[in-house]
Amino acid sequence: MNHLLLLFALTATPQAQLPQEVEAFVVERDACDHFRGEPTEGDSPEQMERRAFVQESLEIYCSGTDRRLAALKSRYSGNAAVISALGKYEPVIEGPRCGP
Repeated sequence: MNHLLLLFALTATPQAQLPQEVEAFVVERDACDHFRGEPTEGDSPEQMERRAFVQESLEIYCSGTDRRLAALKSRYSGNAAVISALGKYEPVIEGPRCGP
């Protein structure tokens, strides 16, 4: 799993210097959004295994992001670079509509 985070960190678009907790959130939320877009159809053994992997990944990367996003926006409300970086994320993704 750390390899996935490293991959996202290395491929992320360079941004203005952000606080470390914001950078960490961006990496995790980008991973979350990636898995939210993954297809999970089908009933073959491989597709069922993939579906389980995607669901586990959603739980790892998406859990708590709504709350964390709101807290970061509040904490850094006066920091235009942070607000801009966080502005690309949907504020509510958890709950019955989370994931595929």
